[in-house]
Amino acid sequence: MNKKMWFYIIKRLLLGILTYLLVVTVTFWVMQLVPGGPWTREKALSDAVIEALNKRYGLDQPLFIQYLRYLWNAIHIPPDFGVSYYYKGRTVLSIINDGFKISLPIGAAAAVLALIVGLTLGTYAATHQNKFFDRAIMVLTTASVAMPSFVIALILLYVFAVNLNLVPTSPVGVDGIGPYILPVIAASLYPTAYITRLVRSSTLDVLGQDYMRTAKAKGLTPSRILMKHGLRNSVTPVVTYFGPMFASIITGSLVIEKVFQLPGVGREFIRSIQNRDYPLIMGTTCLLALLLISFTLVSDIVYIIVNPRVDFD
Repeated sequence: MNKKMWFYIIKRLLLGILTYLLVVTVTFWVMQLVPGGPWTREKALSDAVIEALNKRYGLDQPLFIQYLRYLWNAIHIPPDFGVSYYYKGRTVLSIINDGFKISLPIGAAAAVLALIVGLTLGTYAATHQNKFFDRAIMVLTTASVAMPSFVIALILLYVFAVNLNLVPTSPVGVDGIGPYILPVIAASLYPTAYITRLVRSSTLDVLGQDYMRTAKAKGLTPSRILMKHGLRNSVTPVVTYFGPMFASIITGSLVIEKVFQLPGVGREFIRSIQNRDYPLIMGTTCLLALLLISFTLVSDIVYIIVNPRVDFD
């Protein structure tokens, strides 16, 4: 890599660090504006109990001191987001790690499925432009993008779990991968549709380039032209999209995990809001931001490797 490329990577890294610090700062101060407090319950606690809890968790200190302490802990490796107010004796990171044991495999499988199917359908649609399968693929992808994820999840659950009884409706008391098939499909539909449309559009643009016509004039077969000269250029938009998509999908879909009763990060985030578990709310938000920043940086680096002609300015 040349100097310009290294300078670009360092600049993106510093920008990512600054963005993470900004997210931590905004998250902390916004939580201070939430009406009520972490000890607001249906049954009111006494002033003495609230004072003792504030002292135990360091909430009796000035807000700026609390912010500096939280910021300092958040930039550690691994980050320390404190302890949960609801799950007694458990750290926020341990709760998130337990949720990742479910969200990460499902999200990773959904991301890989979306990439493989999206590349295949997008390339096929582009090479068969305006034919029946191209139009059918475009209709299906448009419907998948437009339809809310909870509607897709409920349709899959009703058809394949309730009516056809092919898979369990819940992972509770069930071993194997059966309960996770529908969540993977539901989580992959939107990114699959988006990648399909990206690949189709970029492939059509590549097929019209002069170097593609030159390769055809040299007598190369259409499949060889597409594999050797077309795909490398047509997948570059997917590279920039895949990183943030992968980060968001592996942190768990709130709706999908709720519908399929999965004990992942998304479900814990919803519970943290219901239980006013401020450290878990802030920790989940900051971790999602950190993952998005990290995978976006990786996508940018991969992009300039795949497409070395990129303008670093």
